[in-house]
Amino acid sequence: MQRICAGPIKRAFISETLLMLGTAIIALCCSHPAAAQGNNSPQSTPARPSQAASRSGQSDSVSGELSPAHKYFTDVVLVNQNGEKMRFYSDLLKGKVVIIDAFFATCQGSCLPMNRNLEKLQDMLGDRLGKDVHIISISVDPTVDTPASLKKYANALHARPGWFFLTGDKKNVDYALYKVGQYVENKQDHLNIFIIGNESTGLWKKAFGLANSADLFKIVESVMNDSPTGGK
Repeated sequence: MQRICAGPIKRAFISETLLMLGTAIIALCCSHPAAAQGNNSPQSTPARPSQAASRSGQSDSVSGELSPAHKYFTDVVLVNQNGEKMRFYSDLLKGKVVIIDAFFATCQGSCLPMNRNLEKLQDMLGDRLGKDVHIISISVDPTVDTPASLKKYANALHARPGWFFLTGDKKNVDYALYKVGQYVENKQDHLNIFIIGNESTGLWKKAFGLANSADLFKIVESVMNDSPTGGK
């Protein structure tokens, strides 16, 4: 599968749809991660956050230029379950393998089973969580999901350092969700997929979040083991 390394706007996106009774792999290329939603694309683009929120942080090179990934994802500011402000690219994505999902804490459907799968994945990751890998759960209901409520939710899942439950200003949250193809206008329409990416190599995959956790971990490992030259 071809890898396009010009930055996240042009990088290859591999869709791995995991079925409960087997694994089917479908490849597709998208202009940017938001395009991976297909028929679930948002009807409108979220408003861009203020310049101060989206461009905070240091440059990625001696020349002072931001990397293509930094420019695409931006440093829009979100808030984690501990009430700490975090820059989306610099604090959460840069140099990491990431597993990203969209959810809301009061969801009565697929959210909890998906996050239980993430709980199993964090156990499989062991001490790599927080060091090499970040799990990023972004609320699609930030006006209701406060840091305090997300802290309680995270504790119920035995979340360890390196698993971030994110909320914040709705405009900022919507913008971050849009950048990873998870933005929806109605919270009930959130996608049941995980976005799994290696920011250093530019390899991004998506997987069905309700699939068997062992199958999901194989995808995570394939992204972790990816090389900058695309050897794997």
